[in-house]
Amino acid sequence: MKTNAELKMEAKQMLQGRWKESVLMCVIPTLIAILSVIVIAILMIPVLVITQDFPSYVDGSMTSTGDSSGGSGGGFVSGLIGTYFTVAIGWTFLDVFRGRKVMIEPFRDIFRSFRSPYALSVLVVYLLTTIFTTLWSLLLVIPGIIKYYSYSQAYMIYYDTVEETGERPGYLDTITASRRLMDGYKGQLFLLDLSFIGWHLLAIATLGIGYLWLTPYIEATKAAFYNNLPK
Repeated sequence: MKTNAELKMEAKQMLQGRWKESVLMCVIPTLIAILSVIVIAILMIPVLVITQDFPSYVDGSMTSTGDSSGGSGGGFVSGLIGTYFTVAIGWTFLDVFRGRKVMIEPFRDIFRSFRSPYALSVLVVYLLTTIFTTLWSLLLVIPGIIKYYSYSQAYMIYYDTVEETGERPGYLDTITASRRLMDGYKGQLFLLDLSFIGWHLLAIATLGIGYLWLTPYIEATKAAFYNNLPK
């Protein structure tokens, strides 16, 4: 298995000559993410006003009901939508690494996970991994994080299986395969994620616009990570 530095270099080499298409592929998800933050910020203004005017009411029934259910539901939906886009980007870069694809088609490839036979599969795998990770997190935070990384390659494995065999693997089988594949490599992927923290801060400082370049870099590196895992 290559080091994280080598994986990043491999990603940069793959992106050379493809940066324009990669950035265009990330336009729609980046705009959706930025608009979501703006909408949430606007919706929070009335809440802050009410909090200042009626603190006892907000501290009571209002915060204990609406905020918790609405926040969790909104987070689930936004996470699912983000997963669809992230998975599509990862699959596209994996195809380039594997030689299945030479040219990136930005506004077609970004929606590949929304189309058959993958749309339902992404939804079910997302549901199952979210449930499993949440249940482990109820014990302690660390087991939840470990399981998150254990299940992280499920989407890649599912896509690889369909592309190579033409058959759809079982959802639980895919998650189990990811857990086995990541045995001994969860720490490396965790450190890989940590190495992008500085870039995340810079992207946030640009009001999210920097993610047009950061997202391809991260997802290309993670596609290289999966492609180099011993199978």
